[in-house]
Amino acid sequence: MAFDGIVTRAVSHELDHEMSSARVLKIYQPTETELLFTIRKFGTNKQLLISAHSSYARIHFTQDTYDNPAEPSMYCMMLRKYLNGSFIEAVEQVENERIIHIHFKTKNEIGDESKKTLVVELMGKHSNIILVDDERQVILDSIKHVSSAQNRHRSILPGSGYISPPNQGKINPLRLDGETFLKKLDFNAGRIDQQIVHTYMGFSPVIAKEIVSRAGLGKVTAYMEAFELIQQTVLEHHYQPCIFKGRKESFYVLPLVTKEEEEKISYSSVSEMLDAYYSGKAERDRVKQKAGDLIRLLTNEQKKNKRKLVKLDQTLEDAKHADRFQKYGELLTAHMHLVKQGDKEVEVIDYYDPNQAKITIKLNENKSPSDNAQTLFKKYHKLKKSKQMVEEEKKKAFQEIHYLEEIIEQIDTAREQDIEEIREELQEQGYLKKKVIKGKKKKKASKPVPDVYNSSDGTEILVGRNNKQNEFLTNRLARKDEVWLHTKDIPGSHVVIRSTEPSEDTLIEAAQLAANFSKSKNSSSVPVDYTLIRHVRKPNGAKPGYVTYDNQKTLFVTPDSSYLSKLKKQK
Repeated sequence: MAFDGIVTRAVSHELDHEMSSARVLKIYQPTETELLFTIRKFGTNKQLLISAHSSYARIHFTQDTYDNPAEPSMYCMMLRKYLNGSFIEAVEQVENERIIHIHFKTKNEIGDESKKTLVVELMGKHSNIILVDDERQVILDSIKHVSSAQNRHRSILPGSGYISPPNQGKINPLRLDGETFLKKLDFNAGRIDQQIVHTYMGFSPVIAKEIVSRAGLGKVTAYMEAFELIQQTVLEHHYQPCIFKGRKESFYVLPLVTKEEEEKISYSSVSEMLDAYYSGKAERDRVKQKAGDLIRLLTNEQKKNKRKLVKLDQTLEDAKHADRFQKYGELLTAHMHLVKQGDKEVEVIDYYDPNQAKITIKLNENKSPSDNAQTLFKKYHKLKKSKQMVEEEKKKAFQEIHYLEEIIEQIDTAREQDIEEIREELQEQGYLKKKVIKGKKKKKASKPVPDVYNSSDGTEILVGRNNKQNEFLTNRLARKDEVWLHTKDIPGSHVVIRSTEPSEDTLIEAAQLAANFSKSKNSSSVPVDYTLIRHVRKPNGAKPGYVTYDNQKTLFVTPDSSYLSKLKKQK
């Protein structure tokens, strides 16, 4: 991943072309660090996403759907006050930095023309989105507030004057010729790629290594030629947006020699590439933070059950030798006259052995000889009875581990709204304590809402994203003659095709959804069972989401995540 100055330049150039003269229709703030603008130009609406996320700061058009809070934040209301109905005049990058200015023309309360600038700073954990009044150069508000105690160089608070981020003393590489570029490098010091990063504005390690790789082991002038070629491509806006599917997925807007051997996916626009790359990543990060305590709880419960299985297996192993303890008890009773209080062991003749061999019986020195004999007999009876009980406990432990695995898998693919339903389920099952707030009325449980997809022929497919949704979908929502799917013996979602006779294509697409929302989403040739809802049953006392089924058929699919967006977009 390299959202550097070159990528910033590419996306700002694209946005300027697409958004100049566009009108702002709506503004939303779906999360603490993200804004969503609906803009209209030439009769077409587009969604612009701006994020100040510490790991996924970005700006681009998006096709993703976002759930907006019922109540807008103060910052969102402020943006609506100043920017709703405004026109975008221009989008420009500051030098070759990761800073973009979006210029708006609007009218104030008395109808006079007013200009505002939305400053988008895409700088990792220091990322911010700041609305500035052009005339006074004063900050109206920002998505993150930064006091002077946090930053000595500048404070980012309503009413403060806007000050640009501190200059790092780097040179804008787009304003140099090749010879000047070379003069700034010390070839005797080595590590040329690091020198490039530290010297030139907006150059990330990705583009620095690209220049070094293109220069190869040739003359010093080869570095100049490599730089000038990249510089010319950027200045002329000849971008080739690609996602590289290497060991670690990455993206860039220029062709990279360093990535030649990696599989790549090309895109027609920078926004399309960024949308594809970041889709779901920021939400996954938020879900991970929100569900961190649940993951720890479930992992600990899994470990406890696995330790329990080890102990139960040891008990079963002991039960195989239960008769030995009966024999020891009888032999100790027969040789009671040889044992004195405080003895730790006794050697006796084994009457059951044809050779009448001697054996040693371990004793508890704190017990009397008769108590030691009774302890051996009790252990014999306990082990004889324990076999059936242990088998039942092992079965419960395996079911518990399977249930916990299923919940962990659901969290792995969950959206933010799914986490609360999973938390409620764990409270109902006794894994978490229910929080009771005095004086607060108990909120009425909302009806679970499964995910909705549409197959290529328009047939509706429903997917449960957690056990509450799975149970509601399978046991209450689906009709008896509709088709139900689930990965075979693999934790995953319940999937229902809202049709009694789906086409073969629809069946395969539904199987793809079942495989993608399962523990085997990264495997190949995943078995997916399908049957009618009438053949699916929940056993009495079973854990949430657990069902048995029969009359099933099985088909095999290799999960392809592209189905998720393809089928979702047709909704």
